[in-house]
Amino acid sequence: MTGNTATSTTGIQGKVVAITGASSGIGEATAVLLAERGASVVLGARRTDRLDALVRRIRADGGRATALAVDVTRRADLEALVQRAVDEFGRLDVLVGNAGISRLSPIGDLDVGGWQAMIDVNLNGVLSGITAALPVFRRQGEGHLVTTVSTSGLKIVPTQALYAGTKNAVRTLLEGLRQESTDGVLRTTSVSPGYVRTELVDSMDMPPEVREEVQRNMAELGIAPEAVARTIAFAIEQPRDVEIGEIVVRPTRQN
Repeated sequence: MTGNTATSTTGIQGKVVAITGASSGIGEATAVLLAERGASVVLGARRTDRLDALVRRIRADGGRATALAVDVTRRADLEALVQRAVDEFGRLDVLVGNAGISRLSPIGDLDVGGWQAMIDVNLNGVLSGITAALPVFRRQGEGHLVTTVSTSGLKIVPTQALYAGTKNAVRTLLEGLRQESTDGVLRTTSVSPGYVRTELVDSMDMPPEVREEVQRNMAELGIAPEAVARTIAFAIEQPRDVEIGEIVVRPTRQN
């Protein structure tokens, strides 16, 4: 595929966007929307069969896309994702850090393995993405980190304390990075979705009664992933001198 080094400081057309967790849900919806609006998308996830199908779909619709296997617990995979963007499209304008997992249980259950898994993916995975992307952004003189956080960090409830803790750690990290990066090169955006109809609940390791409650809430309240994708696009399309630091997007009926 021919690389395209052109970019605009306003809008989405011509930008190069890498997305983790791109094989389903919010990541997939974001990839489709941004490609429709003229971005070149570089997709990363563990389920390469789904990634390949998504790339074919985007290309069939006239978009520009490429993909590779990415496990965000492996720093080398994030570096490869960023390098693919540079090699294939000439630059990287935005890294959407969307990969995440949830393991819900009371702290008293002492699910140490679940805790570590969430820390590895939700926090260390974001740090590895920053490590990979920031040097490229500095060389280019501009770049944007958009990271999916969660309303779980805004309203703490039983069984979600550790999950919320990882999301709030990322929120704090990005705010600190924002304050350290007021030279106009880097923009950071935290997007906190509420209940969204995705496959996240299917991968959750939790007691049956908790799963039933979460599934019920998702079915009754959940909004479409495309709503979050539009929110991400809104943050990306702002002029270079405008930074949308944090956005909360939730169902109107969510407490």
